[in-house]
Amino acid sequence: QSPIMRQVFTLIDKVSPLNTSVLLNGESGTGKELAAKAIHDKSPRKNAPFIAINCTAITESLLESELFGHEKGSFTDAKEAKKGLFDLAHSGTIFVDEIGDMPLNLQAKLLRVLQEKTLRRVGGQKDVTVDVRIISATHQNLLELIKLNKFREDLYFRLNVFPILLPSLNERGDDVILLANYLTR
Repeated sequence: QSPIMRQVFTLIDKVSPLNTSVLLNGESGTGKELAAKAIHDKSPRKNAPFIAINCTAITESLLESELFGHEKGSFTDAKEAKKGLFDLAHSGTIFVDEIGDMPLNLQAKLLRVLQEKTLRRVGGQKDVTVDVRIISATHQNLLELIKLNKFREDLYFRLNVFPILLPSLNERGDDVILLANYLTR
């Protein structure tokens, strides 16, 4: 009910019907995934898949295969072809959490998905067309990561089309009491 959260809800309502990339910023635990799901649920894509992935929860070597899929035989344990999360989210929304932790080589592949609406599976030789809305989130300062050459500037501008800052609990006033009451029921 706090004014700062009402502003967040207004921004969610404003961006939901659009087919634009959204970058959610905020500390851990501020509800970035809940905001992403709310955007999806209010969008024209609401009846299509919503798929969430956390870049820090998967090792770098597996993240590429998880996101983009792989072909049979492309690596030792690839006994069959597998669709990636972008394939599975086709016509829906993919939520890429902790985007600031994504390795640079995968950032280039993600940029291609955003620009060309195509991807190439690991070990693949042909492009696959995907229609996916990307909502990403981070608790990190991506502009600082750009200065340190740890995040691609061109990808940042593609992701940050519609930024939403989620406030920390100490900025939410009496909402803390409402949340505490809700959680202790």
